Amino acid sequence: MMEHQRWYSSRTQLLLGGLLTIAIFLFLPCFQPEGHGKIYQKKKTPPVRPEMIVSTVWLAAHLNDPKVVILHVARTRTHYDEGHIPGARFVGWGEITTTRDGVPNELASVADLQELFARLGVGDDARIVLYGDNSGLSAARAYFTLDYLGHGGRAALLNGGLEKWKAERRAISTQTVEPKMAAFTPRVRADAVTNFDVVRDLSWTAANVPSPSVVLIDARPVDDYTGTIPGEGVPRGGHIPGAASVFWMQNLASKENPTLRSAAELRKLYEEAGVQHGRTIVTYCRTGAQASHSYFVLKHLGYDVVMYDGSFFEWSHRQGAPVVAGRERK
Repeated sequence: MMEHQRWYSSRTQLLLGGLLTIAIFLFLPCFQPEGHGKIYQKKKTPPVRPEMIVSTVWLAAHLNDPKVVILHVARTRTHYDEGHIPGARFVGWGEITTTRDGVPNELASVADLQELFARLGVGDDARIVLYGDNSGLSAARAYFTLDYLGHGGRAALLNGGLEKWKAERRAISTQTVEPKMAAFTPRVRADAVTNFDVVRDLSWTAANVPSPSVVLIDARPVDDYTGTIPGEGVPRGGHIPGAASVFWMQNLASKENPTLRSAAELRKLYEEAGVQHGRTIVTYCRTGAQASHSYFVLKHLGYDVVMYDGSFFEWSHRQGAPVVAGRERK
């Protein structure tokens, strides 16, 4: 009888030990410190938002669609007058930006933006296609503006822009479009843009916390990031502590062919800079122009992103705001 009890006890202990081992194996990732769970769990990859870009083929087939509004965004009217996509309406850079508290290229007021888009005939149910000068940079800024106004879900960039349209020998017009007024209702998304005080705290986290929950993306050229070339109006060259350098032109096949690189290539580019699903992602540049393109691309890749519109121009002028020179993040 005693032998039988000892055998039963040993068998029970072995069974319980096996169950405990299985439980530890299954639930161990839940108890890992932040930054270590990825050893056991595959990182989530957000789905791409394909509706944020349209092809030249698609646009050519929708030129006469009354629900499609095409906007040509450029620094000067000359860029539009020299030849634009038939039916496109001109948007000047100065119409969507303003100088506020000495900082250039800030978002124009909601009232001014509402008046602009209503005058351009951008109704609340329109499908908006954007393209323009500077390899799509101005169009990306217009996208950010519309996204801030709550209409980003209806807006898309023309992939390859006017450059690709012309290369394919598609129709070009020099006729000015006179649109009819339309009802444009702002639905402001305050979470699309952030400010100096918030970025100061996020910068500290990015620079000091292991496996930080925030990623700052500096969209300027590398020489601006390192401080080799401070940039116009920038009193202190360098970058915000903790920020990673990803020049916005890396999003494109080339300057001459401003077609977006594949989603896989773009995701790899930004993941190497620390971008992950679930992290707070902030883009900035000198005055919020280049950062608009990074903002667009990261949204296209499915990430949640905000932009520091004051960017390094404001940061470098703020007394006490730390600046890092060189290639190191901090």
